Amino acid sequence: MRADRLVSLVLLLRQHGRLSATALARELEVSTRTVLRDIEALSAAGVPVYAERGRHGGFALLPGFRTELTGLNHDEALALLVAGSRRGAQAFGLGSALASAMLKVVDALPESYRDTAADAAERLLIDPETDLLSRRLVDEEVPDAVAAEVLRAVFTGHKLRIHYAAAGQTPKWRTVDPIGLVTVRDRGYLLATRSGADRTYRLSRILAAEELAEPAQRPDRVDLDLAWQERSTRFRAGGDQVTVLVRVDPARREDLVGTALAVHAEEADSDGRLRLEATFQDPRHAVWALWQLTTYAEALAPQWLRDSLRDRATAIATHYGASS
Repeated sequence: MRADRLVSLVLLLRQHGRLSATALARELEVSTRTVLRDIEALSAAGVPVYAERGRHGGFALLPGFRTELTGLNHDEALALLVAGSRRGAQAFGLGSALASAMLKVVDALPESYRDTAADAAERLLIDPETDLLSRRLVDEEVPDAVAAEVLRAVFTGHKLRIHYAAAGQTPKWRTVDPIGLVTVRDRGYLLATRSGADRTYRLSRILAAEELAEPAQRPDRVDLDLAWQERSTRFRAGGDQVTVLVRVDPARREDLVGTALAVHAEEADSDGRLRLEATFQDPRHAVWALWQLTTYAEALAPQWLRDSLRDRATAIATHYGASS
């Protein structure tokens, strides 16, 4: 909406002092022509914005045009800025809304807190986009239209119709009763019920969503933390789980543990490698997890796991041998 954009434009000028039309257009994701029209609208409304000519020119506000938010101490301001740096809101499709909100918070802080809080927040990194192995972490995209409908249904307590693409299945339309939203490792999930049965849907797999007028059948209050724990426990207890014995390089232990459902035993071998007894969701999960670790891990048992990894390695070696 244009009103929101005008507010964001003023806040950007308050924070940065002076910005070119090109920089403003980039920040607001509009054309420079739109920025110029917005500047004219602000001037007509009495906002003291002026243009500076020259190589380093741009648009700026007259000094002193600022409001302050009282009642926040330095630690509270820092907590807000750190919270605003988290990526969890991205999983709910709220990344742009969060950025806009934090811009307003920083602008409204008393000047004595603004600089020191912003500087302290820059020295804290929450959920970096790249891990220590230089692998870029891939964010799951949630279309704005889908996120808006899901959020509205959750907040208003209405039924929700979703076009959902479950893994390995043809997308289908489902009507659900939304309970709440959870984000885990930058993935967003919708907790809901369908025909009275608990269901969990990954937001990135919802292709389309429509809030319905009919009230959802759900309790008035919910403990999302408890609900998530219960569903996680049921998930881990389901499927064709397998328990395997593995030797792994200590440097890659966390990679293995991070993919396993559970680790039941662990001891160090004489050569420094770790021997772990771990459970995976099913045989395919176990093969995939061990394959990712290449020679940093060795499956000791059961024999079918060793055979599967050997056959896969042999097939690849044969393929590249034939190619050469």
